[in-house]
Amino acid sequence: MFFRKIIEFKTRGENDIIDLTDQIQDIIRNSGFKNGIVNIFVPGSTGAITTMEYEPGLVKDLTKALARIAPSNIEYEHHKRWGDDNGRSHVKASIIGPSLTVPFENGVLLCGTWQQIVFLELDTRPRHRRVIVTVLGE
Repeated sequence: MFFRKIIEFKTRGENDIIDLTDQIQDIIRNSGFKNGIVNIFVPGSTGAITTMEYEPGLVKDLTKALARIAPSNIEYEHHKRWGDDNGRSHVKASIIGPSLTVPFENGVLLCGTWQQIVFLELDTRPRHRRVIVTVLGE
């Protein structure tokens, strides 16, 4: 059996990192399942889902690290083809990935003490995003 909900929100654009942990925990509680897994998935090719310690220092560190991996000041083949100036966004999203699966027990996510589930906006402009949360359990 499964239970599915969609989280919708607007982002400020590139480098907006949004903590989804509490919303996902609420969805698990509302699912009625005690034990299982939850899958968090973002449709689209310029957003990503991961875990991190969601605190201002690490938010800045992650943003800087991603800029070193896919900098804004180089040419991307994607720009040549589409002219939309977000090739770096696609590269970062491809590396991090669009989904995450986390176990839960007794209705509680089994994240580490300082581990939160986050959405990363990697596109160069503000976006309206949908995150699909699917709970599988018993």
